[in-house]
Amino acid sequence: MINNTHYRVMAEYNEWMNSRLYSLCASLPDDELKKDRGAFFKSIYLTLNHIVYGDLAFMSRFTGDPDGVPELNKELFSGFPALHEQRINLDARIISWTESLTESWLAEPLTYQSKVDGKLRTVPKWILVTHMFNHQTHHRGQVTTLLSQIGLDMGSTDIPFMPHFKTSP
Repeated sequence: MINNTHYRVMAEYNEWMNSRLYSLCASLPDDELKKDRGAFFKSIYLTLNHIVYGDLAFMSRFTGDPDGVPELNKELFSGFPALHEQRINLDARIISWTESLTESWLAEPLTYQSKVDGKLRTVPKWILVTHMFNHQTHHRGQVTTLLSQIGLDMGSTDIPFMPHFKTSP
């Protein structure tokens, strides 16, 4: 089974990537962020909103905070600055939370009702935590593609390129 050290690295990776991604997105005017680009969630902004939604949904299920899962496919915050602030706070919270993960907690099943199809699912928590991080990565990839299409390059998105890994000349 995967342990909290793995999840701590994933949380730090997500914070690093989100920081870089939001900094790049902050260079765009609001109309560019919200322009329908034909993506699954239409715009850069709504895709970023969906990533936050996913994190809030799973953190609600894991910790009870927030006390309910947000509504799917709704704008959660009033614009990019508020979404960015939430992302910063959520990343710090997720990093801190990974320290509390134990093998016994991760092995426990969690039953929840999906907001996507309304069905009850029972899945080991370690799989759901893995999915939370995979979900972020997947949708950030969509955002980086949209940014690339308008000439903005994120640079490397690989875990070994994180600043705290040593490099040699």
